Amino acid sequence: MASGIILVDKPLGLSSHSAVSGVRKALGTKKVGHAGTLDPAATGLLVMGVNAGTRLLTYLVGLDKSYTATMRLGYETTTDDAEGDRVGESAPGVDSLTDDEIRSAVGPFRGQIEQVPSTYSAIKVDGKRAYDLARSGQDVELKSRVVTISRLEALDITRGDGVLDVELVVDCSSGTYIRALARDIGRALGVGGHLVALRRTRVGPFDVEGAPLPQDVQESQVMSLAEVAGAVMPVVVLESQEVIDISHGRPIRAQGWPTPGPIAAVAAESGGLVAILEASGDRSRILMGVPDSER
Repeated sequence: MASGIILVDKPLGLSSHSAVSGVRKALGTKKVGHAGTLDPAATGLLVMGVNAGTRLLTYLVGLDKSYTATMRLGYETTTDDAEGDRVGESAPGVDSLTDDEIRSAVGPFRGQIEQVPSTYSAIKVDGKRAYDLARSGQDVELKSRVVTISRLEALDITRGDGVLDVELVVDCSSGTYIRALARDIGRALGVGGHLVALRRTRVGPFDVEGAPLPQDVQESQVMSLAEVAGAVMPVVVLESQEVIDISHGRPIRAQGWPTPGPIAAVAAESGGLVAILEASGDRSRILMGVPDSER
């Protein structure tokens, strides 16, 4: 079984862990992992590593992401999404909101903002998950974090009985909570809000379009380590002696290499990924090596 990265379209109701199990079964290999969890209530792109590709996930988890989402205005929930309990009655002013007022309200949330993650999140507090603490009845106070929203657009707006559903398109930095974004926009409008649907459409340069369901993946769809690494970081091409040196853990000359950050080192002869390197002065330093058998 080849090593690499595979893109999967996670369906509604399936946990990320179950999606990994589906890929393991479909490919007949146990060594499968993923970068960036999706809740069962969310759908869309999961980036998965296969065999040596699991180690490459470290360099993919922090990539920017894109989502389509449905925000419901009118009331909040305990979890900031449709899974939680309703908090209070529908705000009396929600029916009088205009489309222009809603679209204007999202403007301040573009750019670099401070965001307090949802209480029911996987963030650890004193070694325990915030959602476990919240479910046990403990008060959870999470610190705000700086995130970047490079695109935020309110598209279709559907009016219901005491609620408004707003379709959002979001491009954001890793670590952004779309649930918290819906909550905060609702508060800015004075009517409360929460998330009722979420789909991840992009992770870095990788798009969900054409991605198979977990149980339908095929070995031919696994992208090579070199292809994926080259899509997310600079590339240097190594001659045969340099490949030998790196394979034996020896540094090579790194003059003129881009700095700082990881670099994909590929073999000139085979095109395979030899290692992830970085420049340390004028010499290389190995961040991740790839054995001959896994290139």
